[in-house]
Amino acid sequence: MPDPRPIHDYSAILKAILAGYTLPVHGDHGIVHWARVLENGLKVAESNGADTEVVTLFALFHDSRRVNEFRDDAHGLRGGKFARSLRGELVHLDDARFELLYEACRLHTDGLVDAPPTLQACWDADRLDLGRVGILPQPHRLCTEAARGLLDWAHSRAITGHEPLEVLASWGRRPRTSRHQENQTPQ
Repeated sequence: MPDPRPIHDYSAILKAILAGYTLPVHGDHGIVHWARVLENGLKVAESNGADTEVVTLFALFHDSRRVNEFRDDAHGLRGGKFARSLRGELVHLDDARFELLYEACRLHTDGLVDAPPTLQACWDADRLDLGRVGILPQPHRLCTEAARGLLDWAHSRAITGHEPLEVLASWGRRPRTSRHQENQTPQ
């Protein structure tokens, strides 16, 4: 019988990410964004058969090493390299699945649409949350029909700052309680 426990300790991964995260935790590219990316990605994965473990790790790592909220061309590569540094300790994927995670992080801002289903789910998950920075995702820039079908739902959540409380709780995080906390960087 397969082990019912998750392969990864997402709370521990998040703690490792936040230990070196330099931006505001609740900023445009912070944990609430990552949680919405996860929910978006899992919905796309239901339709396109993407590897949900890779999608989940992508949600955590893709912006984990940004150094500013605006232009940061190498942040995806740094996020992939950071995930690689945690292999065997907190990240437990075989080589082929890890390569998907690494490439999803590295290429997520390149505007690509043709890729294996797992990369497509990752990229669409992030693009569906562009409303948080005032950008309406364009359907032709999404990889999958599933994402195009989720566009209105996801965009509404992005522009209103929806906090996926179940995801945040599963990562060991509590909801924000004040605007002061929103702008704090991790300790």
